[in-house]
Amino acid sequence: MHQTDNINVHRIEKLAPPSEIKREFPISEAAQDFVFETRQQIQSILAGEDDRLIAVVGPCSIHNVESAMEYGARLKKLSDQVAETMLVVMRVYFEKPRTTVGWKGLINDPHLNDTFDIAEGYRLARKLLSHLAELGIPAATEALEPVTPQYIADLISLASIGARTTESPTHRQMASGLSMPIGFKNGTDGDLQIALDAMMSSNAPHSFLGIDGEGATCVIHSKGNPWGHLILRGGRSGPNYSPESIADAIAQLEKRSQQPRLLVDCSHGNSLKDHTRQAAVWRDVLEQRVEGCRAIAGMMLESNINPGKQSLGDDPSNLAYGISITDACIGWDETEQLLSEANERLKSLVSA
Repeated sequence: MHQTDNINVHRIEKLAPPSEIKREFPISEAAQDFVFETRQQIQSILAGEDDRLIAVVGPCSIHNVESAMEYGARLKKLSDQVAETMLVVMRVYFEKPRTTVGWKGLINDPHLNDTFDIAEGYRLARKLLSHLAELGIPAATEALEPVTPQYIADLISLASIGARTTESPTHRQMASGLSMPIGFKNGTDGDLQIALDAMMSSNAPHSFLGIDGEGATCVIHSKGNPWGHLILRGGRSGPNYSPESIADAIAQLEKRSQQPRLLVDCSHGNSLKDHTRQAAVWRDVLEQRVEGCRAIAGMMLESNINPGKQSLGDDPSNLAYGISITDACIGWDETEQLLSEANERLKSLVSA
């Protein structure tokens, strides 16, 4: 008799259910209140009821929890200084979609050595997210694997769907059931259509396969997520942060009766994948906001303790501290300068 199932599967490992991981790293009442309140603030900014700017700032990906905690402590101090004009949210990206192959993120491979200890990845993710919530720093992440939200979503204030997965029905359905506002990036070619379609899809109720807190396969019936929003990140067709590009995006949102509010990613296609260009994009978009474009609800920066990037290599112990192993980031000094400059420029708008 011939085998007809799991032919290309090497092995199957059982994973600890979300309830078990959550018992190891529970969310405190204070952290729960903090996540709830920051979600409400983000919603108010997206609705145009709060004049502050959302600043999503942090590493391209998290690969070292200790350096991420240090970054979070620095960001907390800076966020307090600019709180009048900006709601600062830390990028805490644990899952990395790959165009072909490569390291898939802390949750998938926390030891950086292809051992794929995913249970430990979830533990480290909750450890970091709990620490940040207790510290008073909201966390933003990319929702990639459909089962992951059951493990960490209670600690996330803002989520996004990436350019490679915005067109995926699975991710649109997942987004419809997420508890926090969620941004949809335009496609890798720069086209907005798939992100606009995703916003409308995720706003509607869906029924789809997922897992419950005990890890059992189930059918999830969602209500729909009313806080989907557009993220402009550029693409193969070029950057899309110019006044003309933003005006076009606003027109397309209004045509679909969507809230004309969006975020601009200063990295990826908008910086032509050159981290040294992020500052120029940030300042350009900031000026558009200062000059009256209130549709710009927020901006995103890829930032780390130290600038640039490094290769993972064969020995993770040789990695330099605080430098990205995925996309190149700007360093802390430049990050602090950009947010401080923005705070000064935005003060007049908030006081008005």
